[in-house]
Amino acid sequence: MIKTQRWVIKIGSALITDNGCGLKHNILDSWVNQISILSDRGIEIVIVSSGAVAEGLTRLGWKNRPNVVYKLQAAAAVGQMGLIQAYEVCFQKYNKHTAQVLLTHDDIANRTRYLNARTSLNTLLELGVIPIVNENDTVATDEIRFGDNDTLAGLVANLIDAELLIILTDQDGLYTSDPRENESAKLIEQAEAGDKKLMDYAGDSSGHGRGGMRTKLKAASIAARSNTETIIASGNNKSTLLEIADGNSVGTLLTTPKKTLSSRKQWLANQSHLKGTFTLDCGAVDA
Repeated sequence: MIKTQRWVIKIGSALITDNGCGLKHNILDSWVNQISILSDRGIEIVIVSSGAVAEGLTRLGWKNRPNVVYKLQAAAAVGQMGLIQAYEVCFQKYNKHTAQVLLTHDDIANRTRYLNARTSLNTLLELGVIPIVNENDTVATDEIRFGDNDTLAGLVANLIDAELLIILTDQDGLYTSDPRENESAKLIEQAEAGDKKLMDYAGDSSGHGRGGMRTKLKAASIAARSNTETIIASGNNKSTLLEIADGNSVGTLLTTPKKTLSSRKQWLANQSHLKGTFTLDCGAVDA
C-alpha cells in the first residue's frame, strides 16, 4: 500500500458532467464513496473539482456555452452553488464534513494571502474536513486566471505539501499518441515530471473544460517542486482511487526529480503573472 498521508485529487468536468451540461450525481457519488473510504484509512484529501460552469449552464437553461466572460462568470456563480451542494449531500451519507475553498491567482501571487490559504487548508485537514477547491471564476478574468484546474491542483499540492497528486481524466493515462486515433499507441507507465519529451505525446483538451494533457503535465511539474508525485489516471474506472491506495499500478506515474525547492522558492517559481515597475533616474540614464 502506498504510504502517503496527504493527497490532492483533481476531478475534471468531463467526468462529472453530462457532456458539459449539468452534473451526473451518480458518478459524483461513486467518487465520494471512494474518497470517504480513503479518509477512513487516515489519508487527508483535498479535492480540486471542475463543473461549476457546466452546472450553471443547466440551471440557467443555456444550451450553449457562452463566449463572453461576464456570462461565463454568471454561470460559474450559479453553478458553484449546485456543485458544492452536490458534494455536501454525497459526503453527508458517509458522515464527512466538507468545506468550499475558492482561490484566485492573487491568492497565490500575494505572499500573505498564500500563507493564509496554506494555514486554512492545513487547519481544515487537521479537523478531518475535506476541502473542495475551485477557481473563483466569478471574479477571475482571462488575464488573472490560473488557466485550468489542472494547474490549480498542482499549486494546491505545493500549498499543503501533498505526497501525491491524482489527476483523473477520460484517458487511462499518458500515451505515446492519442489512443482514440492510433490503435498502436502505448501507455507510458512511468516517467519523470518535467521531462520535456513528454510534451510531444500530449494532445488537446477534452472539450468540456479548459485543460488537456499538456496542462496535466504542467501540473505535475509544478507539484514536483514540493516533492509531490503525480498519477494521471482514468476517471472512468470506478475503483481507481482504491487501486492506487492498494499499491496497484494505475495510469501514468510521474516521479519527482531528486532536487526539490524550499517552500518560499516554490512560491516564487509559481509566479506566472509578473508585474512591477522599473525606474531610471537621470544619473542612471547618463551613465
